[in-house]
Amino acid sequence: MTYLTLFTTPKPFTDPHIARIQRNAIRSWMALGDEVDVILVGDEVGVAEVARELGVRHVPEVARNSYGTPLIPAIFEQARLHSHSPVLAYVNADILLTPSFLQGARVVHNVMPRFLIVGQRWDLEVQDDLVIEAGWEEALRQQVQMHGRRHPPGGSDYFIFPRECFQNLPPMAVGRAGWDNWMIYFARQQGWPVVDASRSIFIVHQNHDYRHLPGGQPHYRLPETEENVRLGGGRRTIFTLLDATHVLCEEGLRRAPLTWKKFWREVEIFPLISLHSRVLGWLTFALFHPRKAYYETYAWLAAVTRPWRRR
Repeated sequence: MTYLTLFTTPKPFTDPHIARIQRNAIRSWMALGDEVDVILVGDEVGVAEVARELGVRHVPEVARNSYGTPLIPAIFEQARLHSHSPVLAYVNADILLTPSFLQGARVVHNVMPRFLIVGQRWDLEVQDDLVIEAGWEEALRQQVQMHGRRHPPGGSDYFIFPRECFQNLPPMAVGRAGWDNWMIYFARQQGWPVVDASRSIFIVHQNHDYRHLPGGQPHYRLPETEENVRLGGGRRTIFTLLDATHVLCEEGLRRAPLTWKKFWREVEIFPLISLHSRVLGWLTFALFHPRKAYYETYAWLAAVTRPWRRR
C-alpha cells in the first residue's frame, strides 16, 4: 500500500541541464521504494514522455494564471484526486531525496494527526546523470560534504502533510516566491505543528540558472511573486523555518528551542496566528519591521489611488 505520494510540477524538459536534474530528482524519489508514489502534474514540454520513460504517473490538466503558470491549489487538488496515500508531499522538481525523507515523515505522522514538515536543503552543482546503485546515497553525502553549501533557512523546497490538510489555498503561482513562506504561516495559523526537519531529512538541491523564467530573472523579481505575497496577506505572512514549532533530530521530535530571537518572533506573530487579528498583526509587523511596513503601505496606497489618478 502506498504510504506517501510525492507530487510536483516540472519545468519543460527543453533545456539539457534542467532535463538532467529533473530526471535525477525523479529517479531519487522512485528509489524510496514501493510505499512511495510519484505524480507529475502539468503538460509542459517533455513531461508526458519523461513520465512514461521513468514509469511514474502523469496528470496533464492543471489550472493556470494569466501568465500561464500553474496554480498551487490546482496542483494540490490534482495530487489529492489521483492518490490514496495518507500522507502527501509537494517537492520541487530539482530536489534529490534520500531515505531519510520517508523515515522523517513516518516519525512525525506516528505522533501527530495534523502537521507540516519543512526543512533546509543543501545546494550542489550536478552535471552528471544520477545512477541508483549500491552506495549512491553515501556517495551523494560525500559530494555534498566536499562541494555543497547549506542553503539559508528561508522557505522550503518540500512540504510533507496529511492529505486532509491544505485543501483551501489562495491561487498562488508555483515556482514563484512567497507561497512556500505562506504554507508555514497557514499551518501556524491553523494551530498545526510545523516541524523543521533540517537536522534529520537530507535533501539536495541541484543548482541551476533562471534561463527558463521570463527575461532570465530570478523568481523573486517577477510580478507573480508580488501577486503571491498579496494573495497570502502581505509581507506579515512571510514565515520562515524560524517559525517552526518543533524540530526533528536524531533524538526524535522535540519542541523548537526558545532562543531570544525565537521569543521575540513569537511575540511579533502572536496577534496574527493566535488572535487571528490582521489589524493587530499588521501593527506588530510594523513595530518590528517599520521599513518593510512603510514600503508595503506605500505600494498599497499607490495601487488603490492609481484609478483615481488616471481620471
